[in-house]
Amino acid sequence: MSAAPVAAVNLSDLLDAIDFVSGGELFDHRAFIDPDTGAIHFLSSEAEFEDVPDDIDTSDRYIAVPHKKDLDLGRRLALSFADEATPDEYGTVDAFFRKKGAYARFKDFLDARRLLERWYAYEASETEKAVRAWCADNGIALADEPKAT
Repeated sequence: MSAAPVAAVNLSDLLDAIDFVSGGELFDHRAFIDPDTGAIHFLSSEAEFEDVPDDIDTSDRYIAVPHKKDLDLGRRLALSFADEATPDEYGTVDAFFRKKGAYARFKDFLDARRLLERWYAYEASETEKAVRAWCADNGIALADEPKAT
C-alpha cells in the first residue's frame, strides 16, 4: 500500500506496462510507476531504456507494475471463461493448463468454436477490472482518458 498519493496514471499506459512485464520470463521485463509524476519506467534484461532513474533498483519509492500472474489473469481467467462459454467442455480446457503450450491450445479450441473474439473481449474486461482494483489497493489514481470520437 502506498503511503502518499500517487500521481495519476493513464489506464492504457498501465495496461501496456502490464503486457510488457508479462511478455517474457518472470523478471526479464519490469516496469515501475514514479509516484511523483505518474510516469512509467521500463527495465529489461534484453534492452536499454532512456530516462530511467538511477535509483530505480535501489529505492522503494517506485511502485512495481504487476505481472498478469500477480493479478490472477492467467489460468484462472481462462477457466472462468470456459466455465461461462463452454461449461460442457470445462474439463478439456482444464487439461490444456496442465502442460506447456496451454494458451495456444486454448486459443485454437476457442477459434474452432468461434469464441476467440468473445474471449478477447472477456479478457480485456476482466483485465481492466483487475487493474482498477490493483490501482485502488495501491492508491494509484487513473487519469481520465480521451473518449474515442
